[in-house]
Amino acid sequence: MTSQRVLNGRYELGELLGRGGMADVYKGIDTVLGRTVAVKLLRADLARDPQFHARFKREAQAVAALNHSSIVAIYDTGEYTVSGGPGEDVRVPYIVMEYVSGRTVRDLIRAKELDIDQAIEFILGVLAALEYSHKAGIVHRDIKPANVMVTGESNDVKVMDFGIARAMADSAATMTQTQAVVGTAQYLSPEQALGETVDARSDLYSAACLLFEMLTSRPPFTGDSPVSVAYQHVREIPEPASTFNPAVSEALDSVLAKGLQKNRADRFQDAAAFRRALRAAKNGIAVPALASGTPTDVQDVVPSTRQIPEHGLVRGLTGAEFLDSTLSLGSGNGQAAGDQDMLALQAGEPEPEADHDGAMPLGFAPERERTARQKSRRRAWTAVVVILVLLVLAGGGFWVYSTVNQKPAPPALIAVPQVVGMSEATALQTLYGANLSPESHHVPDDKVPKGAVISTDPGVGSQVAPKSQVMLNVSDGPLSATVPAGLSGLTEAAARDLLRQAGLVGGSSTLANSATVPAGSVISTKPASGAVVGVGSTVDLVVSTGKVSVPQLVGLSEADAEALLKTNGLAIAVTEQENSQVTPGKVTSQGDAFNSLVEQGKTISVIVAKAPVPSPSPTPTPTPSPSDTKGGGGLGGLGG
Repeated sequence: MTSQRVLNGRYELGELLGRGGMADVYKGIDTVLGRTVAVKLLRADLARDPQFHARFKREAQAVAALNHSSIVAIYDTGEYTVSGGPGEDVRVPYIVMEYVSGRTVRDLIRAKELDIDQAIEFILGVLAALEYSHKAGIVHRDIKPANVMVTGESNDVKVMDFGIARAMADSAATMTQTQAVVGTAQYLSPEQALGETVDARSDLYSAACLLFEMLTSRPPFTGDSPVSVAYQHVREIPEPASTFNPAVSEALDSVLAKGLQKNRADRFQDAAAFRRALRAAKNGIAVPALASGTPTDVQDVVPSTRQIPEHGLVRGLTGAEFLDSTLSLGSGNGQAAGDQDMLALQAGEPEPEADHDGAMPLGFAPERERTARQKSRRRAWTAVVVILVLLVLAGGGFWVYSTVNQKPAPPALIAVPQVVGMSEATALQTLYGANLSPESHHVPDDKVPKGAVISTDPGVGSQVAPKSQVMLNVSDGPLSATVPAGLSGLTEAAARDLLRQAGLVGGSSTLANSATVPAGSVISTKPASGAVVGVGSTVDLVVSTGKVSVPQLVGLSEADAEALLKTNGLAIAVTEQENSQVTPGKVTSQGDAFNSLVEQGKTISVIVAKAPVPSPSPTPTPTPSPSDTKGGGGLGGLGG
């Protein structure tokens, strides 16, 4: 999928494990911790769509808050850049997950390798994961065989792919914005098919579909199209699983019948109840069947008084028994009994005699004028019934008034926990654990490291109601960066690494001579150190060749030549030579030519002129004068 085989300098991608509707999953290696992971990459063609981007991100947020042995763990998230052409780079998100070695339940079903006991054990594992996620406020919304993994050796169950999971507070969004139902048709709950609000019981319906397929190797409903299957989920009653697999017990059939009820109120209300029912079914204990034909209107139960014959009362009945008898008369059996009595009278059988109070011992009396006592008793019973009805209505009215006017106790408020400075994943997990609904918002920040929480809204310590939304402001790093100082003298590789850490990109390298910077090390940068540029800007490097250009020395005095060579990091070796044509002390020649390149620190030989030594002239012999000859004797004589 991508030519970039190492993500974030840490996760090395390997073989492709599978492809989904919106992502590819690769086997990878965490080079820092040295462990095998699974890396889920959003397809690059979908990364441009903000809806898919948000859905992929929501999966990471949902599962980051869950830590359960039956749920695939999330280790890390991030993004990498895929070039889509000039100015069209795409930020593709990825999720680093726990690597699970095993097979999906879909593969096991296709291979027909599941027996009834294994199917029950696997669905118990799925329900344990759902029980945990539901308590954390997360509805999976896509439970199906392809999203349940069974490990190779221990047969542990792992639930994965929370790609369309939502918090219960947000689970009303069953439809996408294009009005397409979210989920997989064969495992869709009726409320999902109708686009209604979903809750934990919707996952339990899908789990019942999964159990049905594990027991029978086919889903409860099949059809030519997803629409026809969704229609069956809403309107049809599935065949019992024992129809397709005679080994399925009646107790298991009763569990499936309850789990696949169309009305959520008739299903298991939580995963724990589903699990208890399955364990009981293993021991042959069935789930009690729902009462059928439950009336919804009083007229369905209590017949009109005109249906009751007015020519007699059943003997010895109290007021309550009278009402019970009235109900019985409204049924088929009561009416049949009345018909038999009338037939008996028509057949000429003798009429029973009345007792002392005027009531008939059996059946109905023929029409006759009521006595005053009978009329009095009738009025008394009528008054009793009216009083009872009035009392019931008064009590019901008082209850309704109390219910409507009684203000429920406000829920206990929750203090927003301290998450500032935490990583985004840790902060999300902390807020989910505090029974809050977090949502991330990435903003640039020059001081807070990328991926760390800057602040929350409401602020830390604020008192809010359970399930309240808390906005996490997460740092996206600075908008600008400063070219690091101290790059001069570093090796090219070290300088490029520092630029990357500063959010910059090392550009082209230009070679230049330097008297002091070693070969291969950086002399300077363009822009220079300390310059403020945009994040991701390119910084070019000037790298030393390790060579020095020899300066022009001829004509300089020895002192000036030595100073110039020292400035260029070179040494001098002086040889004096007599030269009558050049001013003494001037350089007449140099060993390395002007502008030639030499190694740093090399000694340059120079010849310096000196004055020639003058030739000695002969000393003349003095000639004695006559006076000197004559006077010598006299003086000598005088001296003597």
